[in-house]
Formats: sequence, structure tokens, C-alpha cells
Amino acid sequence: MRVVICRFALTIAGLLLGLQARGADADRPVRTLETPGGVRFGIWGDLPAAPSPTLFILANTIDGTLGGPYFRQAGQALGKQGYLCVSVDLPCHGEEHRSDEPRDLAGWRHRCEQGENFVEEANRRLSQVLDHLVAAGHTQATKVAVCGTSRGGFMALHFAASDARVKCVAAYAPVTDLAALREFHGAEANSLVKSLALIQVAEKLAGRAVWIVIGDCDERVGTDHAIALARGITKASLAKGLAGRVDLHVVAEPRGHTTPAGAAEQSAAWIHAQLDSSAATPQPQQSRSAEE
Repeated sequence: MRVVICRFALTIAGLLLGLQARGADADRPVRTLETPGGVRFGIWGDLPAAPSPTLFILANTIDGTLGGPYFRQAGQALGKQGYLCVSVDLPCHGEEHRSDEPRDLAGWRHRCEQGENFVEEANRRLSQVLDHLVAAGHTQATKVAVCGTSRGGFMALHFAASDARVKCVAAYAPVTDLAALREFHGAEANSLVKSLALIQVAEKLAGRAVWIVIGDCDERVGTDHAIALARGITKASLAKGLAGRVDLHVVAEPRGHTTPAGAAEQSAAWIHAQLDSSAATPQPQQSRSAEE
């Protein structure tokens, strides 16, 4: 695990400058489509004519995620480079909200109290969208990534854990444990709430490329929870003889729960590097004691 504890310095490599300089402008429309099975999803711009690298972006609703640069995150740069940027409504958001339940995070708690695993349901929808995009010739199956902000980071990490076709995941100030949220105060003992903590899927993320950024005083989702998750994934990786591939950025951020400046651009360069077919997969290094 690589850990960076610093004030975020925006140092973009030549690769990223190329990403920003090419392609369409940021005013391309958000289009809503459906799979043959009826799963609703959105794209930023047009469907590519040939199989393309694909970035799933998760935050809240399709329009709320793809409609502005803050939640598009890495997609802001990668979309201009020819990446297909895709999103879905999260559970209890947008068209996925049911009339008999609260909206947003309160809805997640409601479903947990009803014993309904909303993460599994969302993962099924996301995988079905990916199935469709690959079958239709729009997505290059070997170049799939996901990113997400806050609750979207929670869902992005879960999706990566559930579908091995996702090659890398970037999470911005992610929720990592529902019990840390004020919306779940009093529900910490709920068995589903506990089982959905991302530390429970650390083994499924072992050896996978994971990039996390969070402020050093994020009390909304818990900086320490994000650090514990990163350490847990690396521990699971090393236990399996795999290289730890977690990049954790803990950044001086006085605003609390937000995406630190420069994170979207840095993660775009990182995602592009992970999906680059010429990038070699890191190998575990021989451990050495401090006395050597």
C-alpha cells in the first residue's frame, strides 16, 4: 500500500495534459438508455462506434452524476480521451426510489432494516449494463474501471469487488462503513449494516488496483475508516502472495467531507495507466527486515 499524507499538489504528467487537450468539450449531453432487459443507465455523450475503454461513475442519480464536473471526477478528462462514461441511479435515488420508502441514505437504512441487500441489487444492475455494453460492441471488455464519490465510492468499491471485469477502482472521500454515517446512528448492530462494511469484501479486492483519496479530518464518512480499509485490502493481498496495489491519499483538507482539489485529474491519469495494456502488473517484493 502506498500512502501519501500531504497537502494536495496538482502535478499532472504529460499524459494527463494530453487527456485534457483532446476530444469534445464538457457540454456534451447526458443520454438515458436501457439494456434489453430493462436496466436503465446513462452515458455522457454518444455511444462509441467501436469497443472503447469504459468508466462507470457513481454518486447519486444519472443526471446528478454525469451532469456536472464535480461528480464526473476522472470522467471529466477521460471522457474527452474517448472513454465511454456510464452511470446508473443508486438505490433509493432517482428512478430507483420507491414511493413507500425514504429517499437517499435514509432509504438505504430503511432497506437494511427490511433485510434487503441493496448493494447486491445495484451490483446486478451494473453488471447487466456492462454485459450489454460489451455485447453491443461499445465497451472494450479488458478496459473497464469504476469511480465514485462518497456514497458512490462505497458502491464503486462494492461493484469492483463483485465483478472481476473491473480492472481498477477510484474512490473519492468514500463511505466505507454505513455505521459511521449519522443516517445509520442506532442501526449499528443491524446484521446487514455490519455485513455491508467494505472491510468485509477486502479479500475480494486483494491484488486489485484501488485508489482512495480522503481529507485528513473527514468526520462525515470517517478518515480512519478509509485508512483501515486500505490497510485491510493490502493485508489480504499479502496474505494471498499478491502485490498490494492500493494507493491511499490522506490530504490536508480543512473543508472536511469533500473531494480535495486535483484529485479528479490525478485519478484520471492513474486509471488510464491501470488500463493501459502496456502497463505491467506489479509483483510482490521480497520482504526485508529493518535490520538488513
